[in-house]
Amino acid sequence: MESQAAYPHAYPPPAPGPGLRLWRAFRRAARATRNDPRTAVGVTLLFLYILIALVGPSFSPYDTTSPNLKVRMQGPSWDHPFGTDRIGRDVATRVMAGSSVSLHVATGAVMVALLLGAPLGALSSYAGGTFDALVQRVMEGIMAFPSLVLALALVALAGASVPMLWFAIAFSSVPRYARIVRSGVLTHKEREYVEAARAMGQRPMGVLMKQILPNIMAPVAVQITLDFARAIGVEAALSYLGLGLSVPYISWGVMVREAQDFLEVAPWLAVFPGLALAGVILGFTLVGDSLRDRMDPRTRLALNPRGQ
Repeated sequence: MESQAAYPHAYPPPAPGPGLRLWRAFRRAARATRNDPRTAVGVTLLFLYILIALVGPSFSPYDTTSPNLKVRMQGPSWDHPFGTDRIGRDVATRVMAGSSVSLHVATGAVMVALLLGAPLGALSSYAGGTFDALVQRVMEGIMAFPSLVLALALVALAGASVPMLWFAIAFSSVPRYARIVRSGVLTHKEREYVEAARAMGQRPMGVLMKQILPNIMAPVAVQITLDFARAIGVEAALSYLGLGLSVPYISWGVMVREAQDFLEVAPWLAVFPGLALAGVILGFTLVGDSLRDRMDPRTRLALNPRGQ
């Protein structure tokens, strides 16, 4: 048998390895950041948030819970950049610890919503008939209630814990993923490449998993970024209302609630947790909006005129 080297053009080029694919993705993200200031701001905010959530608390010289009455209610200073609270705890350290809690809760909630909603949408659209109609009626019933009201009801009934918060926050997002995936499957299930896969003998589940789902992940990615912002906001709202996580967890919502009695004498107690919450939600929203615009053919050329 003649070797591939003898006829280099007769064989397709080898697929790029994971390292090369990651580098290309990084270059595309860098170009998008350069061409769109909105993306640059969003990516920067998210990078800082994730970095602080993962490693920030471990680098702080202060403990998140130990009081120090000698420095209580001090304003921002070199030693305490965000000031101290009513029992002398460093506010900056607690804000960093709160970022870890919000990232943990939001990640779990988004994953639960995705793992519940995406399979429901895919199976209902691919099966059709009575099953599809039943699933859609249930999804419409869930969407009829505001997400915060549903989360409040579920947490009030079952109590506040990390898994319960995941489910309570995710419950109202399940219909979003189900509808996105259902719409994508209905669009792609009759296309030529799907018909070719069926003609080659692939089973229906194999066609769905290997052919259709990889081609409809772009809108799902946009929804994930937007749901992170929503999940962080709902977690903070539940904690502010006293239905979120309790000690030893630290939440930005709890910090704002505890600070409301000292707004006139110590506004930094509410300002810095509030700024952190607003910045993170803004970052996820900007990135989600940018991704959505780049998938829209009507705006893609305006954002990327050279087709990069």
